[in-house]
Amino acid sequence: MVSKRVLGWVARGAAVVAVAGFSSVAPAVAEPLFPGGPDVPGIPSIIATPSPCPVVEARACMRLSTNEAWLVDNGRVVFGPTPISHGKAGFETPPAVTRVSFKREFHWSTMHNAPMRWATFFNGDMAFHVGPIQAQSHGCVRMTEDGAHRFFDYLNPGDIVQVIV
Repeated sequence: MVSKRVLGWVARGAAVVAVAGFSSVAPAVAEPLFPGGPDVPGIPSIIATPSPCPVVEARACMRLSTNEAWLVDNGRVVFGPTPISHGKAGFETPPAVTRVSFKREFHWSTMHNAPMRWATFFNGDMAFHVGPIQAQSHGCVRMTEDGAHRFFDYLNPGDIVQVIV
């Protein structure tokens, strides 16, 4: 039979080993769910991702070659990348530095007889708006519902939009 005193020493020794073992284990570091984005959807990253657009004052950045767009604050990404589609051949969305001209929550395109939900206009008659991102447009930037809504809420007339290749 084992005495209470021996059991006490065994228990204390096990506790010391357990505590020492746990304190020497480094916390697991998870890879981000998507490059440049937060570790958890809906939670901003701890270290802000720099904007892919060189104009620091730009509040919206769009890269045509990868069909992605971002919202930016002082050169740091605050939303994105979000998927987009842009103008097809003959109706290209040109690389440019331009400004938001106006916004309409529910806009109807008389030119194309189509709805443009969450429309944020820039560069003349081009706009960020909800639309099928699987097909190219006549110059506008089609976005998911979430992307277009975030762009609409974040951008204001006069804000700089940069479109890069």
